[in-house]
Amino acid sequence: MVNSQDKVLIVGPSWVGDMVIAHSLIQTVAKGDRPARVSVLAPTSIAPLLSRMPEVAETIVTPFIHGRLQLSARWRLARTIRQMGFRQAIILPGSLKAALIPFLAGIPQRTGFLGEKRYGFLNDIRSFNPQQTPLAVSRFVQLGLPAESPLKLDYPPPHLTSEPGRAAQVLQSIGFDLLDLPTLVLCPGAEFGPAKRWPAQSFAAVAKSKVAEGWQVWVIGNNADQLIGEEIRADVGPACFNLAGQTPLDQAIDLISAATCVVTNDSGLMHVAAALNRPLVAVFGSTSPALTPPLSADAEIISLELDCSPCFKRSCPLQHTHCLTRLQPEQVLDAMARLVRRQPLWRQRTLLHLYNQRPNAADSLPHAADQRSSLRRCRIHWIPYIASTGGSWPQRHRRRQSLQWIFLGGSRICRFPPD
Repeated sequence: MVNSQDKVLIVGPSWVGDMVIAHSLIQTVAKGDRPARVSVLAPTSIAPLLSRMPEVAETIVTPFIHGRLQLSARWRLARTIRQMGFRQAIILPGSLKAALIPFLAGIPQRTGFLGEKRYGFLNDIRSFNPQQTPLAVSRFVQLGLPAESPLKLDYPPPHLTSEPGRAAQVLQSIGFDLLDLPTLVLCPGAEFGPAKRWPAQSFAAVAKSKVAEGWQVWVIGNNADQLIGEEIRADVGPACFNLAGQTPLDQAIDLISAATCVVTNDSGLMHVAAALNRPLVAVFGSTSPALTPPLSADAEIISLELDCSPCFKRSCPLQHTHCLTRLQPEQVLDAMARLVRRQPLWRQRTLLHLYNQRPNAADSLPHAADQRSSLRRCRIHWIPYIASTGGSWPQRHRRRQSLQWIFLGGSRICRFPPD
């Protein structure tokens, strides 16, 4: 049980991906041996993420302009926080500015890595061995444990909440309809720089292959991704919708939650997709999946692991970006096929849906011919067969009628997902 006086403030990072990763720390603090009420101090741009983390009791938004000290504004916020009675602050960013507010607020225990020589500002300075804790998530989680705790190698994975049906509402709000088709979400942006961005034509090649199988494609990103999104849309055609720049982060979360599969660079939206437990293929170029991989069992990581990578540079210092340009769309498509084969039956709705709507298109799906012949054998040899399909209750009823030939004793509609 959480003591009402046991309150912890987490100073969150400014990057979307890092804040998603920090959810493992938040869960550790909120549900650990000494459960605490967790508040998070974070920029306005990060607040939508925190509203999807049930363990966050309160979000304290920082009104600061990036790159400015704004000492008087920090002092005012610190005075407010002083009245809130936190026993500990965990400071994730390594900057001196990030440690300033907990120090001014007089929070008794101020935990973090040394960073910018923050002696005095922190009184619980931690260190880590990069060989023992290569993952950023492990380093974050360790800050939430007592200093004398042994290295924790397991941690609760990040998990963002999303309500069913929100994706349709988001699309309607920007003038689109939710088509009842498998959905490929592309996230071609990466704020850090071009050395993390797989070429637009490569994303388009993957999209065209899935469109040929009856999928629809959504391109999702921020305002900076609109041009690359339009380039992909123009290449793919009318089944591709460029939503980049049209949806704020909270709406992007809902759209990604409805994806059949996500293909993304190493970006904040990659971590969002992983935390929503969507099947995803993550393309790594200048960065390393050994540090910040997608924290999901439903993720495939594609990296060429060239001698020059990871360089962690914004732009390729060798001026060629071979770590991305030599990565072929076929590698991503193969990874998508592996993901589909790993999904439980109730998440594999693609074959039966397409067979019902476009029988000829089903031939192009992985193992589709074998599955169709298996369905026929089930019918001939009186073998029970259970299939799952998504959509609304009326849609499921219509599909049930059109697919009656599959079942011996008729069919039933159950709740989705089934237990």
